[in-house]
Amino acid sequence: MKAASRLMSAVSAVALSATIATAGAAALQLATITSVEAATVSRIEVRGNRRVDADTIRTQVGIAPGQSFSNADLDEAVKRLFATGLFADVSIRQVGGTLVVTVDEYAIVNQVLFQGNKKIKDRNLAQAVQLQPRRAFSSQLMEADAEAVREAYRRIGRDDATVTARTQELADGRVNVIFDIQEGDRTKIGSINFVGNNAFSDRRLRDVISTKESNVFSFLFRNDIYDENRLRADEEALRRYYYNRGYADFQVLSSSADLVDNEYTVTFTVDEGERYRFGEVDIETTIPGVDVETLRRQLKTRSGNTYSAKDVEDTIVNLTETVAGSGYAFARVTPRGNRDFENRTISVVYSIDEGPRAYIERIEIRGNTRTRDYVIRREFDLSEGDAFNQVLVQRAKRRLDALNFFQTVNITTVPGSQPDQVVLVVDVVEKSTGEFSIGAGYTTSSSSSRNGGFSVEGSITERNFLGRGQFIRAAASGGADTRDYRFSFTEPYFLGRRISAGFDIYRNTRTFANSNDKDVYDREVTGGTVRFGLPITEALSTQLAYNYSQENYTYGRDCKGGSCDLSPYIKAAIDDGKWVKSSVSGSIIYNTIDNIQDPREGLYANLTLEVAGVGGDAKFVKVTGRANYYHTLSDDLDLVGLITVGGGHISALSGDLRVFDHFESNDRIIRGFAYDGIGPYDADKGDHLGGKTYFHASAEAHFPIPVIPESFGLRGAVFADAATLYGSDLTGLGPVAGTSMKWRASVGASLIWASPFGPLRIDYAEPVVKEASDDIQHWNFGISTRF
Repeated sequence: MKAASRLMSAVSAVALSATIATAGAAALQLATITSVEAATVSRIEVRGNRRVDADTIRTQVGIAPGQSFSNADLDEAVKRLFATGLFADVSIRQVGGTLVVTVDEYAIVNQVLFQGNKKIKDRNLAQAVQLQPRRAFSSQLMEADAEAVREAYRRIGRDDATVTARTQELADGRVNVIFDIQEGDRTKIGSINFVGNNAFSDRRLRDVISTKESNVFSFLFRNDIYDENRLRADEEALRRYYYNRGYADFQVLSSSADLVDNEYTVTFTVDEGERYRFGEVDIETTIPGVDVETLRRQLKTRSGNTYSAKDVEDTIVNLTETVAGSGYAFARVTPRGNRDFENRTISVVYSIDEGPRAYIERIEIRGNTRTRDYVIRREFDLSEGDAFNQVLVQRAKRRLDALNFFQTVNITTVPGSQPDQVVLVVDVVEKSTGEFSIGAGYTTSSSSSRNGGFSVEGSITERNFLGRGQFIRAAASGGADTRDYRFSFTEPYFLGRRISAGFDIYRNTRTFANSNDKDVYDREVTGGTVRFGLPITEALSTQLAYNYSQENYTYGRDCKGGSCDLSPYIKAAIDDGKWVKSSVSGSIIYNTIDNIQDPREGLYANLTLEVAGVGGDAKFVKVTGRANYYHTLSDDLDLVGLITVGGGHISALSGDLRVFDHFESNDRIIRGFAYDGIGPYDADKGDHLGGKTYFHASAEAHFPIPVIPESFGLRGAVFADAATLYGSDLTGLGPVAGTSMKWRASVGASLIWASPFGPLRIDYAEPVVKEASDDIQHWNFGISTRF
């Protein structure tokens, strides 16, 4: 028993010793852990740095000698060093009383070089890449930049371009980044086809979309480049086209682009559906105090009319604005359609109720690399904190589209930080806003003319100057006897308000010849205009302007001292020498044109009153007006009608008008007659002297040219013109004839070309009603001016 007892005591002692040892080890381990988690060092050593100063690295570490630190502090130090973007790798470890910070610096980009590129300039490619000189190099960024360069080539139609990125090692940790480019051949769009269309021809639908088939001028237009985003925009353009012409069930089933032998074949498969008209149109509301009968005046949809999505949208806008103006800021207008498949009608009920109370938390703009944010924001009638209104959002989108700064504009909403707040997200894709235009013209005359011959015109235009939304244009033109220079600038939002302000500066010189082709006198006009424009409604605006010009008349080289056979009225005006006109003018402009570049529907009218006599020599009151009405006569044939009417009258405020203050006829008044070729004339000398009053009217029909692809932008026209120019204040120096109201008329045909150099037009006109004193001019070739 004693032996057993001693054995048990020994075992217990061993166990106790083991327990004590284990506890001591645990205590030692705990002490070690505690020391690591709350360590101190006497110094910090930096290794591996070549360009970055060691003290800068120590500052980023944020741990000072003698300061206790933990593992979490070390993790934060590593994160801070990585965040500088200067290091490819960072490690921190403790060696005795020293904290060792080891870094592996990124190489620094010395140059970014592009080799093999001809179609895209170096500076344009440099804007597309992220790597820049004197910044840290990253292989990931280099690969991303190579893809960005490939994308730049895809945007100009070179889908098979290859880009290889490499580096060239230099001293002191610097590298050159080199992109080797093989541009390849330019891809083209061989054909654009439509499947499933019966109501409209392929030709007409190809004219609706922005993607065009390749032709000899495509390298100038750049509209034959396949782009998936453009294809999506074309789908939307087709939908809008059909929806506005009664096809409410229209669908684009698919759109595809197949590349064979470097040419794309683009195919749109569509389902047109049936064509509808509006059935019954009604309004209902749950808001007390809203008068339904008063709102009916705001309806753009009429029973029996062809269904149009645009008419529905315009009605929603009108109703929303009217109800909101009555104090219901959150009113919501919802159209409810009911199809009658048998009669092919759609009845529409506009339901007005109190919408959910939602406010705009912020407006977020994305994709604008050039256009400044405020240029986009100012097109919104909404700002942060305002009540959300979908109608005003859609109006802003239409305004942004109308700026012509962007390929696409998409506005979406996402939930805000609170349940009653939303974030407006505006995604834009910018496009080129600069234009270089060059054109030529030629006029001939079978009788006397003051102007004629060959002329050229060139201009540089920027619609979004410096991304500020400002318009700037410089133009020059000249011919054998003419020189014109003009500079224009417009700020569309003067002082931050929707008021346009701008100025024009110009100088024009002319040499006028008589019937014997003698240079009889020269005119030089230098002047400028300061103008302000104010919108009244979406379609109606007004413009106020101050105009100043100085005219100098001298005898031509064949008429020194007035020795030539010239009307005494013209001689008297030349002898007056310098003539100063200082005037103010006001205009009312009404514009509902659907597309200024290619109008097919709408009215553009301008009425101007000018009063001269604010200083200067000229003292008169002048009224002029012109209206152009476009209407599509046949969608399938792409036949567009145009009616133009206009007129003007001028009266002296004191004394008589000068000969040069009278109106002169031109091709905008009537074609088939020479410049200043109709109206009052000197009965003895035969020179036309202009008139006090004119009226004119014109009817045209525009149509596509058969066989010629629509991508050429070439159209034909036939027209009939009528005009009269009469009345005169000229007396005392000889008899003036032709002062009574006599109408002239002409008929003719035209070729109109939407060329890369600007709109060009050739007219041939044959007078059918004329006077013996008129000067005839059959051909006219020059820049086409619509408005």
